[in-house]
Amino acid sequence: MVKAVALLIGLSIFLFACTGGEKLPSLKEYFKSDETGIKTGGVKLIPVQTPKGTFKVWTKRFGNNPRIKVLLLHGGPGSTHEYWECAESFLPQEGIEFIYYDQLGSWYSDQPDDSSLWVTERFVEEVEQVRKALGLNKDNFYLLGHSWDGILAMEYALKYQDNLKALIISNMMSSCPEYDRYADEVLSKDIPPDVLKQIREFEAKGDYKNPKYMELLLKHYYVKHILRTPVEEWPDPVVRAFNHTNEKIYVLMQGPSEFGISGRLEKWDRSKDLNKIKVPTLVIGARYDTMDPEHMKWMATQVQNGSYLFCPNGSHMCMYDDQETYFKGLIKFIKEVDAGKKKVEF
Repeated sequence: MVKAVALLIGLSIFLFACTGGEKLPSLKEYFKSDETGIKTGGVKLIPVQTPKGTFKVWTKRFGNNPRIKVLLLHGGPGSTHEYWECAESFLPQEGIEFIYYDQLGSWYSDQPDDSSLWVTERFVEEVEQVRKALGLNKDNFYLLGHSWDGILAMEYALKYQDNLKALIISNMMSSCPEYDRYADEVLSKDIPPDVLKQIREFEAKGDYKNPKYMELLLKHYYVKHILRTPVEEWPDPVVRAFNHTNEKIYVLMQGPSEFGISGRLEKWDRSKDLNKIKVPTLVIGARYDTMDPEHMKWMATQVQNGSYLFCPNGSHMCMYDDQETYFKGLIKFIKEVDAGKKKVEF
């Protein structure tokens, strides 16, 4: 009997430690709605103030966990939350609340036609307004930025990290000039010389809309470094996100070429400021990414409390082509930070 009691006590301590001292929300608690009036499935249009007036951005809350709220920032610039729909297959069963969010100019949100709005500094203030409207704070706010929004997430943390519980930078380097170098010196070498020559000729002419240009990119670049699956088999959420991308914003900030950055973000570089980020930070890189995985590994050593997750089978969208590694690691990081850890080993 004594042994049995001791075993039960030990098991209780183990379970307590694994959940950070708190049990996961029950199904009833997790799916509890705090909406009043006509219920919209968690959708909330949030007014944001800009130098050009007030506009609305689209958000959708999935689940309810007072301690863990993950705001998902989509890539692009100008893409949509849609490709994040894969999170529904992994996070709810772990009791993790997450929030979809289409930034201003993106498909589900208002799309003002004013180029002065598409600057990083304004996007940072937009995220802060969204945070306040959703009631996110330093005790529960996990900010996850993928691709371009890795840039936005870094910029937000450098200004507003006191509002964060943790930061997650997914598939984004801390320097666009370094990204350009990697694209030119490494990624371009992975393309047959004759094909690369044709791609460069299209770009030199500015003939980015030519079907042949996109055909070459899809065959020799996208399926190797964006999403390592035949294009005809790309998941529907990814296809919708690509189809709904606001090209005006994308070209203005990223530039028309897929090899590096030539738009407003071309000179962006925060590599020397990473040491100012003190909140627990997860950097996610992938072997076949458009971004240099070694640079992203280095980033995790530069922030004050960094962890690095490497997806050995993944590319730029490793939440799809290396899902097991990506979501297992993401969930582990979130739970261990919730339990009080600042760094996580994978």
